[in-house]
Amino acid sequence: MPLFAVAIFLSAFLLFQVQPVIARYILPWYGGSPAVWTTCLLFFQIGLLGGYGYAHAIVHFLRKNRKAQVITHLALLALTFILLPITPADSLKPEGSAENPAWGIVALLSLSVGAPYVLLSASGPLLQHWFGEAFPDKSPYRLYAISNLGSMLGLLTYPFVFEPLLAVSRQTVLWSFGFVAYAIVAGVCAWTFLGRMEKRKELSRDLSKVARPILSHIALWIILPACGTMLLLSLTNQMCQDIAVVPFLWVLPLSLYLLTFVIAFDAPRHYRRWLWIPCTVGAIGMVVYLMNQQFASGEMHITWQIIIYISAIFFGCLLCHGEVVRLKPDPHYLTGFYLAISIGGALGGLFVSLFAPAAFSGYWELHVSIALLALLISLIVFKDLVRKVPRPAFLSITVVWLGLLGWLTYGLSEHIKGTDDGVIASQRGFYGSLRVYRQNDLTDDEYLSLYHGRISHGRQYTNPIYKTLATTYYSEDSGIGSVFTVHKARTSSEPQPMHVGVIGLGVGTIASYGLEGDRFRFYEINPQVEEMAREHFTYLSDCEGEETVVLGDARITLEEEWNKSGSNQFDVLVVDAFSGDSIPIHLLTEESFDLYFRHLKDDGILAVHISNLHLNLSDPVRNLAARAGREAIEIVYNPREAGDDYHSYYSDWILITKDKEFIQAADGLGYTWEWVDEPKPVIWTD
Repeated sequence: MPLFAVAIFLSAFLLFQVQPVIARYILPWYGGSPAVWTTCLLFFQIGLLGGYGYAHAIVHFLRKNRKAQVITHLALLALTFILLPITPADSLKPEGSAENPAWGIVALLSLSVGAPYVLLSASGPLLQHWFGEAFPDKSPYRLYAISNLGSMLGLLTYPFVFEPLLAVSRQTVLWSFGFVAYAIVAGVCAWTFLGRMEKRKELSRDLSKVARPILSHIALWIILPACGTMLLLSLTNQMCQDIAVVPFLWVLPLSLYLLTFVIAFDAPRHYRRWLWIPCTVGAIGMVVYLMNQQFASGEMHITWQIIIYISAIFFGCLLCHGEVVRLKPDPHYLTGFYLAISIGGALGGLFVSLFAPAAFSGYWELHVSIALLALLISLIVFKDLVRKVPRPAFLSITVVWLGLLGWLTYGLSEHIKGTDDGVIASQRGFYGSLRVYRQNDLTDDEYLSLYHGRISHGRQYTNPIYKTLATTYYSEDSGIGSVFTVHKARTSSEPQPMHVGVIGLGVGTIASYGLEGDRFRFYEINPQVEEMAREHFTYLSDCEGEETVVLGDARITLEEEWNKSGSNQFDVLVVDAFSGDSIPIHLLTEESFDLYFRHLKDDGILAVHISNLHLNLSDPVRNLAARAGREAIEIVYNPREAGDDYHSYYSDWILITKDKEFIQAADGLGYTWEWVDEPKPVIWTD
């Protein structure tokens, strides 16, 4: 058993470590969107299904020719060596911006890691089957727990060991060496399997006495894992939208998801309905409460938000997987059982990653996932309770449960109602959910606002008097407002036209600062944002200067422009792209800042918008400025201190430049804040 355990552990470790490695590699290519991770997970779920299907087929069709099973698997492993290393080629980078690049991501992953991933996926069920035949007196199901333990460690070691110590290109090479090591161990296991079977000749088991799985059990083998995957993906997506798109917030939920498999499959005594159902109910209740807090004036601390989300993932998935294990078949049907589980996982991934963005205008897949979980608990548990619990107790439990279901229904419906209240237009795509709200309607202060999820991307008053007013994070008192107030192109006796680059469009508020002769070049990855900005807002059309919107990831586009025609020579380059509540990390790395500075004039200004509810982004930005030999100043504007400035939001900007005169002028007008502490030694790289 130790040899098979090592092979299965190593295959699972590689199988799940490759997920954050490849996702991290391609994340900057697709704008740092949370959907990149959910699409990667969809691919890996489908790859897992392919691997389990291959394992089931090879066992089913070659059941009596075990030597052919071994030769086929080892030959495919050897052929896969020619595809190593798994580093994605630069030629696979996307060009421009598609409405939904999900299929492009799937194609990219298929070409770079598809074949090795499918074969690794097959290792768990295939090696467990070989072990079950070679050692019929031992249960192979504990090897599944070992497999998931390896998967969990593969994930957890990534953000704490591999990502901090190795460049992502070296990570892919190291993983490729690990794949070769696994193939060698798998070969030894195959040799052991054939040796044992040669001695035994024929199975001594009487298979006529093995119970065949019933149809309802097979259906639950699929539906319960599908529900678990839906909970994992929808809750992870919600958490990344609300907090940040970083590998740690991918790895932590997925690790807990795998831990639920370890607990459920290790031993039946670990799964106790009387404990895990109340825990699940409490965790899901807190998620529904948290969802409705988006309409509250306060904000729950980031730590508690993460705890609530991951608790719901852990308890909800443990419930799904614990119920699956209660229905597990005889080991003779092991590969079919795992195939059904993988079908459920793939269906859950397809629902969240492809169906939901096409069918829903909001993130309603989370609501569907929670409702499905509640339905499954009701059907499965009450079917047993009606037979085992006295009638009075059953009626009492039913009343309490119906009350909880009623509260859940109310909480979910209130969230949908609150989200849709005041919406005049909405779109949902790969990059998220966009909504245009009309507020203070039929008053002088009526305005339209654009939201991505629950994050504001700007607003504009409909009253002609205020229509050109720069609002929210971009008011004249904000950091970006100070740039256009103080810049020498505006203050000199002979004003000069400005060339301004802006990463992130929003509703186009910054275009309101454009004067005749100015050129404003916006970089926007989401075509739906430009569509909303032009259809419902007029900042772009009202711009007195020339405005251009370039679709595509800003870094890729700027690199292409540099290679084709050199520097854009921007007077000002604004970094204002937000995915969820913060700037995508790939726009705040050393390599990205080097690119920004190449596109600026020597005395140009890099304006970085770092407003964030949870994270302080000033330290890495200050360090990158110092590394480039430039000075960084911070401009924080709090409209509450201004009294009647209700059209602005709290904003935090860092301006980076070599222009001493600009810094002195901004400081003289009272814009700048003094740095209190030295920055922590944080530098982000690709």
